[in-house]
Amino acid sequence: MLKGHQSWVFANRPMISATGVTGGPFEANGKLANDFDLLYEDLWMGKESYEKAHRLLLEEAIKMALKKGAVQKEQVQFLFAGDLINQITPTSFAARTMQVPYFGLFGACSTSMEGLALSSFVVNYQGAKYVLTGASSHNAAVEKQFRYPTEYGGQKPPTAQWTITGAGVALVQPNEPRKELPVTTSATIGKVIDMGLTDPFNMGGAMAPAAADTIMAHFRDLQLDPSHYDLIVTGDLGRVGHDTAFELLNKSGLKLERKQFQDCGLLMYKDDQPVQSGGSGAGCSATVLYGHLLNQLKKGTYQRMLVVATGALLSPLSFQQSESIPCIAHAVAIEMNGEKG
Repeated sequence: MLKGHQSWVFANRPMISATGVTGGPFEANGKLANDFDLLYEDLWMGKESYEKAHRLLLEEAIKMALKKGAVQKEQVQFLFAGDLINQITPTSFAARTMQVPYFGLFGACSTSMEGLALSSFVVNYQGAKYVLTGASSHNAAVEKQFRYPTEYGGQKPPTAQWTITGAGVALVQPNEPRKELPVTTSATIGKVIDMGLTDPFNMGGAMAPAAADTIMAHFRDLQLDPSHYDLIVTGDLGRVGHDTAFELLNKSGLKLERKQFQDCGLLMYKDDQPVQSGGSGAGCSATVLYGHLLNQLKKGTYQRMLVVATGALLSPLSFQQSESIPCIAHAVAIEMNGEKG
């Protein structure tokens, strides 16, 4: 059901019945290593290119989700997924391997919640019984495309972020009331916001206004107070963008508690890991949500959460042509089955 101008309410409360989360060596040394299903020891992962390793991350995450959900790939109606590489080829090639009907998505680092929102909408209205959705990124593959190859050793400013090597996938299906599993209850689809920033080494600062805009739209559309959620978590704003978004929201009159407002890019790594402003990448919010955050939800640490994945919709070509950076954010509300009101 459409609620307000840009939000959906899922009356049938689609269920996230299983997840698969894979990561690389840097993530294996991070704070959330225990929340991954599979971690690789090196960035090559036995492949001859970083892009093929990227594809493997998603393929293995899909297999994990299917295995844990006790579902065969032939039972899945659709796959909603994407990444950051040109023409989302790692995801499309993984879809070729899996042979599941496929919607390729590009929302940059907002892709995870774009996919979960669409999957929930389709399942909510009986458009499918089983849907897979996810997002992925690979540090070396993405850095090579958007900045410099890692072998170049280019120095980065403090505002830069570390692209996560990882993939997070969810299996979404109709609600089964007796099962104590996470469900999606609503989603807010963001608008493209461009404040004129041009620095590709400050993605957090560029994306913060889009995150704030979507969060404000969510509460306006659903007529909720921020206290409705135990956790409001952005995708990958990093330290600079997270602080900026917090300030924007408070100036708008939407008062949040600091402990209530967190960021996936700040949750992933340890303080002594050289990630500058924090983690980023399409796999950032996907791995943190489908691993760590859902585990915390199941443990009862949180009752309700709003996950707001943020994306910078630039390309190497737009940067070379001196374009500013358009950004977007999509939000999905998640709680445990049975929690209402």
